[in-house]
Amino acid sequence: MPRLILFNKPYGVLSQFTDRGGADGTGGGRATLSDYIDVPGVYPAGRLDKDSEGLLVLTDDGALQARISSPKHKMPKTYLAQVEGEPDDAALDALARGVTLNDGPTRPATVRRIGAPKLWDRDPPVRYRKSVPDSWLELTITEGRNRQVRRMTAAVGHPTLRLVRWRIGGWEIGDLAVGAWREVK
Repeated sequence: MPRLILFNKPYGVLSQFTDRGGADGTGGGRATLSDYIDVPGVYPAGRLDKDSEGLLVLTDDGALQARISSPKHKMPKTYLAQVEGEPDDAALDALARGVTLNDGPTRPATVRRIGAPKLWDRDPPVRYRKSVPDSWLELTITEGRNRQVRRMTAAVGHPTLRLVRWRIGGWEIGDLAVGAWREVK
C-alpha cells in the first residue's frame, strides 16, 4: 500500500530533502524537508517555493506522485493569498478567465474574496504598511507552473504578500500545525 503524507510546510523551507544551493555544491544551509520529515522513500508530489507555505503531499508511489503533480491530470489546488490592495470585480474576472503570463495563458481559476483566515503566525511576518491595504483571496487552479498564483495576482495589479496552499484534490491542511505532518491511510 502506498504511503501518503500531508505536511504543513513552513515559510522558508525548500520542498526537497537536500539543499544543493551552495556555490561549491555542498549545500546552502537552508531548511529542507529533512529537517521535519524522517520517513524513508517518500518524495514530494509537486512543489511549493520557499516563500510559500502550506500543504505539501509526499508519497512513495510514483504513479500517484504523477497524478498529483502533472498538469495533464488537472488536480485542483486551492490557495489562500494575501494580496496588496483590494481587487475589484474586473481583477477577479480576469483571474477567473485566466491571465496571460510570460509563458502563455493560464487555465481559468476559481477565485473569490475571503476574510482574513485564521492561520498560524508567519516567521518573519508579512510587512505591514498602514498606507497600503491588503485583502485575501481563495484561488483554485488546475495547473502548477512556477510561482503561478503569485504571477497571476501580480498580472492583475495585486502582488501576493503571503501564499498558503490549503488543499490539493481532496486533501486539506485542516488543523495540521505548521511544520507538522501526518500519514493518511
